[in-house]
Amino acid sequence: MGFTTKALHAKPAHKDQHGAMRFPIYQCSAFEFEKSEDLEAVFKGQKMGHVYTRSSNPSIEEFELKVKAISGAFGVIATATGMAAIANALFALVKSGDNIITTQYLFGNTLSLFQTLFSDFGVEVRYVDLSDVEAIRANIDAKTRLLFCESVSNPQLIVPDFSAIKAVLKENNVPLIVDTTATPWNIFDAKKHGVDIEIISATKYISGGGHVLGGLIVDNGTFNWKNHVTLEPFFKKFGPFAFMARLRKETFRNLGSSLTAQSAYLLSLGLETLDLRVQRSCKNALAVAKHLQSKAEIISVEYPLLENSNYFANASKQFSGGGGIVSFSFSDKETTYAFLNRLNIIKRGTNVQDNKSLAIATYHTIYAEYSDEQKAAYGLTEGMIRLSVGIEDLEDLLADIDQALA
Repeated sequence: MGFTTKALHAKPAHKDQHGAMRFPIYQCSAFEFEKSEDLEAVFKGQKMGHVYTRSSNPSIEEFELKVKAISGAFGVIATATGMAAIANALFALVKSGDNIITTQYLFGNTLSLFQTLFSDFGVEVRYVDLSDVEAIRANIDAKTRLLFCESVSNPQLIVPDFSAIKAVLKENNVPLIVDTTATPWNIFDAKKHGVDIEIISATKYISGGGHVLGGLIVDNGTFNWKNHVTLEPFFKKFGPFAFMARLRKETFRNLGSSLTAQSAYLLSLGLETLDLRVQRSCKNALAVAKHLQSKAEIISVEYPLLENSNYFANASKQFSGGGGIVSFSFSDKETTYAFLNRLNIIKRGTNVQDNKSLAIATYHTIYAEYSDEQKAAYGLTEGMIRLSVGIEDLEDLLADIDQALA
């Protein structure tokens, strides 16, 4: 089956007893069992079942199974937010004294997580240039537990060469974890390109309407957890399910970052039209990027599928679309704010990959807590705008940009 057919017809774990064509919302915290012995068996992992929604719930399970069917994943866990997905996945793999490798070109809140909480808990974060495979190799040692990056950095729009990165990591038994929020499965086959764990903010493309928060941890089943020190005890008991087992039985359960049943229902609906919306968003984004390039007032435009982009080769090789984010810059803050304030259809807001187009000056907002020196190191300028291109009619978006430039 194709992408959208899978999204529409993926089967839940159990058919609804009334034959409902839309899987119902199980809005409850706990579940009743006929016998105490059955409840004990579920707690011990000897029998499948739902006991408490913080750990699992039929509505959340239906969403997870739909994601699994679409992506071809080995295992899926839904979380309350995208940031919760990052935190849960990484805390399941590291402990005090370990180190992780990443890049400084990350979404602001992810960067903050690495710079504060992980450091506070004794985990060393090593920032490297991911285009330099020798630098990656030089930073790997016996305490390296993972490499984390984004499929397309937000907002710089840097696209790594995942095949080259994976080759180095495979030599050293280090898993590759990638935030693929900007490039869903119909754009980027992450498993094919060596990504072991995908992190996704379901708040973005999957939700679409910007009406619900959610996150996903997707295990592609490509890493041998026998070779990971942290999960060695779990591998002995659960084999290839080691990562999922630690999340379910310890990290995810104990941190309490579960998705709600209502949110799972809404995100499941979002999956059904995901491909249609992503294709429209990508088509609009490329056209908007080309349009912006023709404007003298704009000093730079970045989009992965622009032929003059430094990342065109990597994006063309790995993606079937460039995503919905375009970054462009004016010469100064005043000009930038004047442009933003004149926009009518495009809204001023911080989300991305909403059905509506959204624009924000990232230097002054998302990265406001950082110094000017740090922001320069992250590739940000005072005149930079991150434009998340939605699914509006293209002619209306271009007209809105033109009147804001006038």
